[in-house]
Amino acid sequence: MEKGSDEPSRHYNQGLTPLDPSQKSLIRINMALRALILLVLGLAGEILLWVQIEVQPGMLLVPAALLAAVQAFVLPGRVYRRWGYDMGDEQLRVLRGFLWRTDTIVPFNRIQHIDVAQGPLQRLFELSTLIVHTAGTHNSIVILPGLATADAEAMRETIKGHIRQDMI
Repeated sequence: MEKGSDEPSRHYNQGLTPLDPSQKSLIRINMALRALILLVLGLAGEILLWVQIEVQPGMLLVPAALLAAVQAFVLPGRVYRRWGYDMGDEQLRVLRGFLWRTDTIVPFNRIQHIDVAQGPLQRLFELSTLIVHTAGTHNSIVILPGLATADAEAMRETIKGHIRQDMI
């Protein structure tokens, strides 16, 4: 809590760089597609139950519609706000997670290689995902989505520069 405040802070990632604002739209599209699948499954189940045992209409579709609405309209903003990163002098810190929070710190000297990836929807929003591969087996891949493509490429070059310095 902040001094002089009775409410907990709503800034979950204080001090961290947020993802590109376009990522919120991309999350919303992905969640809307999942919500559409949920609605189709709810409708199919509703029809099946109505044909088989003549249940009251809306027994599956109404709850499915409520869940779909939450998924499409409430969750994207919350998911977006719970991602953040910090590119320090010696490490990359990535904080993520809506229900289960994960705070990952990757020292540059543990990084083996770096990828910048882009899916079709990401290209539409000019976003990229930075993928960092580290030494070791447990959590050896750290993924940071929702970066502007230029920022992801600049981060890759900065990390590559640190890796080269460590090898000298």
